[in-house]
Amino acid sequence: MNPRITAVIAHDDYALLLTFTNGEIRLFDMAPYLGYPAFEPLRQVAFFKLARASHGTVTWPKEIDFDPDTLYLEGKPVKLEEQAA
Repeated sequence: MNPRITAVIAHDDYALLLTFTNGEIRLFDMAPYLGYPAFEPLRQVAFFKLARASHGTVTWPKEIDFDPDTLYLEGKPVKLEEQAA
């Protein structure tokens, strides 16, 4: 089983900065998924930024969530100095 999410920061460009239970930080681009009907509400940046870490994954209002394994496996590792930028 892959690590689970403990914290999330949603950016205006539909990227999620994710912190995982193993301490890794990864950046995940949600933009390619916004064409799916289930994620249509996330196209509104204000709604997208309501992202929260819950039960090991990322959730939004309206019972929207995302597979934590995909977030981990497809997320790009972020180095500590990149976070400060």
